[in-house]
Amino acid sequence: MKNTFVVTFVVGLGVIALAVAGIFYMQRGAHMELPGQIVKIRTVPIDDTHSVAVADFRIHNTSDYPFMVRTVSLILEDANGSQHPGLTSSEIDAQRFFDGTPALGPKSAKGLIARATLAGRATEDHMVLASFELSEDKLQARKRFLVRIEEVDGKVFELSGK
Repeated sequence: MKNTFVVTFVVGLGVIALAVAGIFYMQRGAHMELPGQIVKIRTVPIDDTHSVAVADFRIHNTSDYPFMVRTVSLILEDANGSQHPGLTSSEIDAQRFFDGTPALGPKSAKGLIARATLAGRATEDHMVLASFELSEDKLQARKRFLVRIEEVDGKVFELSGK
């Protein structure tokens, strides 16, 4: 009698373990992650107290589902660790700024803007342009830049680069 109970108990545990493993296997592409890296940062002065920074970055949507962007921002972290958010530009304004500022070089990627969609399992190159109420010297003396991307459901991802 004890032997029948032990066999039934072990078989039951095996069936439960298989069911849990199957559920985890089916959900493997449902976890939203957005790893990436900042490829290049370019800065240009506007006047003595204002500057513009452009961050070119590559991101990869690891899930099976599309990623819809709510907001994108560029944040400067200075040597003291304090953060200064920039005023993010729209795609059309960024194009006009690149056309009028040859010192920045060519615009190499399209801007990541609100309501843009990144396909599932895709890797894409994007850029963000932001103006700062800081001199270019302060931008150059930075600790790092952060590109903060918020998804429509509220999840926030950050890319960091010097």
